[in-house]
Amino acid sequence: MKKIFISFFFLLSAVGMYSQEIQLHFDPRHALHSDVAPRNYFTATFQMFKPDKWGSTFAFVDLDFNQSKGNIGLAYMEIYRNIKIGDFPLMPHIEYNGGIVRGDNYSGFSIPNAYMAGASFARSFGKVNIETYLAYKYNAFDKVSNDIQWTGIWNVNLCNDKLTATGFIDIWTENKDRTKSGGDKKVILLTEPQFWYNVDKHLSFGTEIEISNNFYTGYENKLYICPTIAGKWTF
Repeated sequence: MKKIFISFFFLLSAVGMYSQEIQLHFDPRHALHSDVAPRNYFTATFQMFKPDKWGSTFAFVDLDFNQSKGNIGLAYMEIYRNIKIGDFPLMPHIEYNGGIVRGDNYSGFSIPNAYMAGASFARSFGKVNIETYLAYKYNAFDKVSNDIQWTGIWNVNLCNDKLTATGFIDIWTENKDRTKSGGDKKVILLTEPQFWYNVDKHLSFGTEIEISNNFYTGYENKLYICPTIAGKWTF
């Protein structure tokens, strides 16, 4: 799960609000794609967004309870900063991604760190809020992969704010062979639209639909669609 509700947070930044929320997703991934998931599992996500006069900071942590007896098998985080430069429409963007994976039958491994630097742009069209950024991406594989990533983010509230449609799309490159410098690249697509019914300003129920291509190592050029059943609490 990645950048969940960033567009919602961007909307909050426009009015100078601070936000924290937690989500719980049931992911029936094994039932839909047993080749990439040995079981269905829950994912918990905590995230925060804090704007200030110098820009804004966003961060989230995902925990996948995907091991036997519901133990945690993955911890993943992202944090980024957009930096305001007066009224200039483009904002410098810096970002870090990384995490760890463990299993019942192996000691685990680190998800290679990724460091990004680029420029972000945000704009509203009526009730529709969008943000996009383009960044250089340094993937710290066994041999470094120098890459590029484009991200688009959207948010819209409908029906007197009872319904929310939000999400993101990422497209990035990385080396096909992580043990070699240079060589052939692959292009990875990951998008996660979400749809929420807001019971009130705190409680919401809905779904996230992860759609990916080239995302899973060893399953290149294969499209996966993975919906969840979810709830969230906004503090």
